[in-house]
Amino acid sequence: MIDAECRSEEKFSKLSIAYEGKEEGKLVCSTIDKIIAKYDVKPETYTCNISDSKEVLVIEYHDDITREAGAIFEEIMQALNIKNCIK
Repeated sequence: MIDAECRSEEKFSKLSIAYEGKEEGKLVCSTIDKIIAKYDVKPETYTCNISDSKEVLVIEYHDDITREAGAIFEEIMQALNIKNCIK
């Protein structure tokens, strides 16, 4: 099951997506890569291990003056069929 958590401050936005296993990992990474490639503003991304089988992909936008990250995060969550996002 893919989970998401979102955090936003003045010019900073962060979306963390937790997934389990190689199949979900491939789906998450390929979906995010495709969506991010469509936009001029590029985020910092990194992956962290939570446990032996669960990982988190973090997407961070710094200096997001135009607040473009919100729409990008919405598109990512829709594409991955994420219904709830912890804020």
